[in-house]
Amino acid sequence: MIAIIGGSGLTQLENLAITAKQIVRTPYGEPSGPITFGRIGAVDVAFLARHGYGHTLAPHEINYRANLWALHSKGVKRVIAVCTVGGIHAQLGAGAIAVPDQIIDYTWGRKSTYFEGSEQPVTHVDFTTPFCETTRQMVIAGAKDAGVALVAGGTYGATQGPRLETKAEIDRLERDGATMVGMTVMPEAALARELSISYAALAVVVNPAAGRGTSAKGIDMDDIARIIETTMAKVRLVVAKAVELHVRS
Repeated sequence: MIAIIGGSGLTQLENLAITAKQIVRTPYGEPSGPITFGRIGAVDVAFLARHGYGHTLAPHEINYRANLWALHSKGVKRVIAVCTVGGIHAQLGAGAIAVPDQIIDYTWGRKSTYFEGSEQPVTHVDFTTPFCETTRQMVIAGAKDAGVALVAGGTYGATQGPRLETKAEIDRLERDGATMVGMTVMPEAALARELSISYAALAVVVNPAAGRGTSAKGIDMDDIARIIETTMAKVRLVVAKAVELHVRS
């Protein structure tokens, strides 16, 4: 089964024909909410709102381990994770959509592994390529089929939040090689890898990062809300086309 994890602006999939909702208990506590099951076209899909269905969970408060474990326990083998980001690279202006291929993790204090505690063996998971390339190519092909332009690559700088970054911090991220900045892909991607879930991110640029472009003197939250509203329709189209390709993979 394929699952969609929805981020800011995507707390539901309008093109999902819902068949059931289920609260899933996990050894790691409560997920962000019940899992919604349904179909997009002829494909069985699970959906989970990362921030809760009322968007009440800040990035550092999300129980990432419970979310991924809940999906895994229901047979999910592939995840498309929708997230919002700030654009650092000039190519990533507000309204752009990207499918990153690398991550730099700046988060701290989050529960980021299932391999901890005296009963677990010391386990090192290869994370050279943090996103599943097959799933990335599905999303890229889905965008092409939907006629939606996207940037097929980039490095996601994962910050702690919930505050946005300073200009100096964005300057540092750019020097490090990050082309976009967000708060939720880590530890989500790493936990998916530990569970052998194929995982890719679909990143929606909702503003230039601090100190860039129209955000040179500050970030306008009203502009972010407007970009989310206008761009998520394209995201739903891309997701629907990518889900169709999941059946053929």
